[in-house]
Amino acid sequence: MSDEVWRRDEIESPCINICQIDPDTRLCLGCARSIDEIAEWSRMTAEARAAVMAELPERTPASTKRRGGRAARLKRKL
Repeated sequence: MSDEVWRRDEIESPCINICQIDPDTRLCLGCARSIDEIAEWSRMTAEARAAVMAELPERTPASTKRRGGRAARLKRKL
């Protein structure tokens, strides 16, 4: 029996199972892909996926601005 039957090409993915979308950047905090890229990933060509993966190191998935903290909580109590 040939091993060819059991071999299949897996789609390469940058997913690291930290799937949370930052509300400001709209990028996944784990892999830095957009919601649209994640949704279309399995239908993209290998070339399109490679192009997205090449861009990922340059992306900042989380907003750098602070979202509240102690000062914001104190302000809400007033």
